[in-house]
Amino acid sequence: MSTEAPIVIVGTGLSGYTLAKEIRKQDENASIVMVTADDGFSYSKPMLSTGFTKGKEADELAQGSAETMAEQLNLELRAYTTVTGIDPDAHELVLGDERLAYGKLVLAWGADVIRLSIKGDGQEHVFSINDLMDYRAFRRALQGRKKVAIMGAGLIGCEFANDLRNGDYEVDVIAPSDALMPGLLPPPAAEAVRSGLEELGVRFHLETVVDHIATRGDGVRLTLANGEKLDADLVISAVGLRSRTELAAAAGLETNRGIVVNRALETSVPDVYALGDCAEVDGHVLLYVMPLMACARALAKTLTGERTEVRYGTMPVMVKTPCCPTAVCPPPPGASGSWHVEADGQDVRALFKADSGEVLGFAVTGRFAVEKQALSKEVPPIHP
Repeated sequence: MSTEAPIVIVGTGLSGYTLAKEIRKQDENASIVMVTADDGFSYSKPMLSTGFTKGKEADELAQGSAETMAEQLNLELRAYTTVTGIDPDAHELVLGDERLAYGKLVLAWGADVIRLSIKGDGQEHVFSINDLMDYRAFRRALQGRKKVAIMGAGLIGCEFANDLRNGDYEVDVIAPSDALMPGLLPPPAAEAVRSGLEELGVRFHLETVVDHIATRGDGVRLTLANGEKLDADLVISAVGLRSRTELAAAAGLETNRGIVVNRALETSVPDVYALGDCAEVDGHVLLYVMPLMACARALAKTLTGERTEVRYGTMPVMVKTPCCPTAVCPPPPGASGSWHVEADGQDVRALFKADSGEVLGFAVTGRFAVEKQALSKEVPPIHP
């Protein structure tokens, strides 16, 4: 392996570009190559569910083209390039018939959408939105249409429901759960968000799933498991994400729910690192912006010579449902305690307290959402 081999970053999403920017703060001249299967545009994935609310088209959500980012960050960027393997012994990334040598390799290739296998001939009307290219295709298909069905009532499904209603589209949400964002929000907060979305005009079909999607004219007819039938022009599938681990596992890297890394973002293989949605950091898979930023800052220092372990403070999640502002900091999995709730309509303050009285998590909606920062100071950090 040449000592001149570059830092190679796979992925040009928020993780990859944030890391490149942080490396440049530490070292203006480090050799960096970025590889991506998409077009390399810089954008913030959380902004994809705000396009109608902000009045922006797909390309207006982009922050820079591949060419702009390569010049701005003084690096080589290879767009539309698919990684087919990793050869850790040779310190090479496999790109089909080509091999790219690396000194340090960073996997920031994110997560894949979970795709449901549903009967029927209407699959061409179903969109999963996981990146800017997906979002562009969805916005093109949406022109001249009015009815959108969303499969999934998690954070992404609810955010898209709010955003589409702000764009004056008819929206139906179908989900197997009996509440919104199960596992993220306690029931009173979830009910507040549902109330806000229903007042906005969103229609919910909970405790059921889509059993069949049939082409009907220019759109589709959905048959639900409870027998109900819905007509829509387009369908968004927002049923969850799964960390991309297959190529890493095939190369001998330890994987679990994500690519397993320690607090220095080191995988089980020398000189290979992972961060963002594909990484399981010391047991945590956190698909949010704040942990990503913390990881990028720490890893940039490690890659430029100062091994640094990431520290996760308290990391509240802002749910982009402006009809009912919401912030949540879930308690640790398996934490002992109970929810203490104060509620007035869509204004909910829910604190998860241990038996000792210590606040271990919170969910705040409506007028209480402004208390997010103050409450964050009470909750212990994830990784001090």
